[in-house]
Amino acid sequence: MSLKSSIATAAGKSSYWFLHTFFKGGSSLPGKITKRLDPEILATLGRDYDVIVITGTNGKTLTTALTVQVLKEKYDNILTNPTGSNMEQGIITTFLHAPKSKGKRPLAVLEVDEANVIMVTKYIKPKAFVFTNIFRDQMDRYGEIYTTYNKILNGVALAPNATIIANGDAPIFHSKQLPNPIVYYGFDNQKDGDIKATPNTDGVLCPQCQHVLHYHFISYSNLGKYFCPNCGFERPELNFALNKINDLTPKSSTFEIDGEPIKIGIGGVYNIYNALAAYSVGRFMGVSPAQTKKAFEKGKQIFGRQEEINVDGKLVTLILVKNPVGLNQVIDMISTDKDPFTFIGLLNANYADGIDTSWIWDGDFERLPKMNIKQFITGGERYKDITYRLQVAGVDPKKHLVEPDLDKVVEMIPKAPTKKVYILATYTAMLHLRKVFAAKGFIKGGMD
Repeated sequence: MSLKSSIATAAGKSSYWFLHTFFKGGSSLPGKITKRLDPEILATLGRDYDVIVITGTNGKTLTTALTVQVLKEKYDNILTNPTGSNMEQGIITTFLHAPKSKGKRPLAVLEVDEANVIMVTKYIKPKAFVFTNIFRDQMDRYGEIYTTYNKILNGVALAPNATIIANGDAPIFHSKQLPNPIVYYGFDNQKDGDIKATPNTDGVLCPQCQHVLHYHFISYSNLGKYFCPNCGFERPELNFALNKINDLTPKSSTFEIDGEPIKIGIGGVYNIYNALAAYSVGRFMGVSPAQTKKAFEKGKQIFGRQEEINVDGKLVTLILVKNPVGLNQVIDMISTDKDPFTFIGLLNANYADGIDTSWIWDGDFERLPKMNIKQFITGGERYKDITYRLQVAGVDPKKHLVEPDLDKVVEMIPKAPTKKVYILATYTAMLHLRKVFAAKGFIKGGMD
């Protein structure tokens, strides 16, 4: 390690210690300080690791967490960024607080923001990339889905020998010829038919002839067994496949992958994709199906992703939402709850959330008044937007409370008329809530 790298690393580690000792968190600032002193510090910090990069629009944090759980069945020394701090400075911080490795070459399983893949691959050549999906998201940062994919590919181009483990049900991941070895995972649990995606679905034009794609079946949005009736373009052969979904509840999913029965302690079809991605990484890394099943059954909670919190006897489920596809999948998931519940929608519009909130108008909030929801609460910095959106969706104003202050929203939870409470929050609103929950002793930590 050069003198410059040594000084930068020491400064970053000292700031990390200070922040976590006196402020109970901080995953970005230590990385910023370190990078300022040594712009190429990632090359030094990551050179002794086998790195797996997980990227895409939705599911990065859960896929990363599940992948770590799976790989721990075979590997002892795994570094990861569990809080979703997935930009360059957060990744640098992750390496800064890594324990010293002994024996075998350690693994780093890193969630990486789509636009930051190239920031990583400039200095580190990953062993594998995992592509979850690409949907319209934070258009002020990413633009349309093809722009987002190109940002990812710009980073992948610097690591042509890395294996890509991609969602084969996403047409965009089969749209370009790449030099990398590719492994595909996807759903194969329905009989073949001939249908089209619903109007306003992104990414359903054939990349070869621009004809509208058809599907033998759709799992959700533009994901499924696609084909082009005009030129013959079709979904690639899957290396790992979900064969059957047995049961879905808000708190669990049971299904079969390659004939192996599996249960995870989290609901939603979209989260089965995340588990399938983690399963595929495990198989790629030599973890057996039986070991993967065992890992999933451990059921560790994930930071801000359907995280269950007991708030004075109320069973609160905290869920991150940030784009229409993800939101609609969450609405699908909570619709399976047979018990009455309280719905809280919190909308911020900071840089990490995406400053354009127009995406809420593509969310299927019209389904909410038909559910067994006893009370609605809306809040956050853009409370007027989310409140008006629910009014347009037909929510009964007699059941609807408005509170912009997130601290006061937390105080309202124990007074909710139901035992179950679902909170759908954008990223910075979720972080704020976790800090308040931590301060009140409902969870152990606000940031990490």
